Amino acid sequence: MCAHFHPKDDLAVSASLDQTVRVWDTSGLREKTVSIGGGGGGPPSSQGASDVFGTTDAVVKYVLEGHERGVNWAAFHPTLPLIVSGADDRLIKLWRMNDSKAWEIDTLRGHFNNVSCVIFHPKKELILSNSEDRTIRVWDVTKRTGIHTFRRENDRFWIITAHRTSNLIAVGHDAGMVVFKLDCERPLAQCQGNHLYMVQERDVHVIDMDKG
Repeated sequence: MCAHFHPKDDLAVSASLDQTVRVWDTSGLREKTVSIGGGGGGPPSSQGASDVFGTTDAVVKYVLEGHERGVNWAAFHPTLPLIVSGADDRLIKLWRMNDSKAWEIDTLRGHFNNVSCVIFHPKKELILSNSEDRTIRVWDVTKRTGIHTFRRENDRFWIITAHRTSNLIAVGHDAGMVVFKLDCERPLAQCQGNHLYMVQERDVHVIDMDKG
């Protein structure tokens, strides 16, 4: 259902309806140089296609089994040896890998329908997921618990991506796309004497700190 390259290593991860997540070693492609097409401008030969899509250039390194239905999405952590996956069993699974093996470390439960997409936030220790249950969920990677849920009444969510340098999140749903900020802005506030003046939206709130 999806495939992604590792941000640094010669690896790729794929998710499939066969209920597995696979990690592929792509180091065989590093030295490969292929000229696509012939000199006559005709269609590429079968030999050229074989060179490009060779069967030995990317080999399966790990097969991760644990989901009970087709897996829709899998993604690498940007810096840690972690993989996250989401599937039609409504579960999000967290996996760890090293040089010799990969294994499941936890399962996140909360979605009530197929998990369409799940990613690690590029800067924060968060997991972002969306689902056909019409929700976007934010999970704490360290505590492995849900911390926020955003709901849309009429549309299923299918895809989610995070801006690399800001707190913007873009999410695709049945009727289009929505972009929002992950973090709430801090309200403008000023302390004067024993009073705290706070601006929220169009209102000014005054808090007497002596009275709590």
